[in-house]
Amino acid sequence: MLASGHYLEILGHLGAAWVAGSLIGLERSFRGRPAGFRTHALVSLASALLMLITAYPQDWLPSGASNAGVNTILDPQRMAQGIMTGIGFLGAGVIFKEGLTVRGLTTAASIWITAALGILYGVGYFFPAILGTIAVLGTLQVFRSIETWMPSQAYAHFILRFPRARVMTEDKVRKMMEQHHFSVANINYRMEDNGKTFEYRMTIQTTEKNAMERLAIALRERKDVLEFRISPAGD
Repeated sequence: MLASGHYLEILGHLGAAWVAGSLIGLERSFRGRPAGFRTHALVSLASALLMLITAYPQDWLPSGASNAGVNTILDPQRMAQGIMTGIGFLGAGVIFKEGLTVRGLTTAASIWITAALGILYGVGYFFPAILGTIAVLGTLQVFRSIETWMPSQAYAHFILRFPRARVMTEDKVRKMMEQHHFSVANINYRMEDNGKTFEYRMTIQTTEKNAMERLAIALRERKDVLEFRISPAGD
């Protein structure tokens, strides 16, 4: 039976956890991520609910348990470890790899830290929990703007296909890529369509913005290029 003085405290803990998870989830939903508003709200709320078990043991333990010789030891750290272990499986489920592109890492990290915030709200450690919520929202929003203008390396998986009779030599391919400010690594060769076409497959890297778009325009205008594919590697 709950002590009457704990109703408002528990309501405050759960409400704060729910609001924090919802705010982080709204940002993820706005970005079109699969784990969004509802997922983050539920993760934070579940973490808070579980931590309430250790925050208010006197409200749910049988009365007189200690007098009856029943020794019950509650370890909040074990509860928190169990929560974070379970969240690891959920976070791994939103990460997927397609070619060179790995997606879902930021969403997995947001799920993980949302669970941590839920733990803090659940035990009533409000000051660091509120600071953490603000920091998470700032990281997801402000840091995205910083990433757009800061210099960075961009990678892509590049496929270039020619008719067999008009294959561009590897040296010419490399020079063409250098002209468009790309470096080439892991180049592979393949014959396709029963020997009718020849294909280059490679990993390309650049620090120039819009370089991939300019490369695509240049390749589109070439008569000897039968087909090409540029697959950027996202986060």
